[in-house]
Amino acid sequence: MDMVPILFLTIILPLWIVLHYITKWKSSKGLSNEDEKMLSEIWESANRMEERINTLERILDVDSPDWRRRA
Repeated sequence: MDMVPILFLTIILPLWIVLHYITKWKSSKGLSNEDEKMLSEIWESANRMEERINTLERILDVDSPDWRRRA
């Protein structure tokens, strides 16, 4: 009867812990609503920044046509 606690601690408990965290990992595999919202905000911010850079480059092309060669 002394083997039951040893078997439990060496085989069953580690196996249960591994399986428990595997199921937790699979259930949380996708993005949360908060993550999706943050990703959307970052995407919009990057698009606005790209538009601003393009506008600045057009302004520099008019004001100083050789600015690209100096950079």
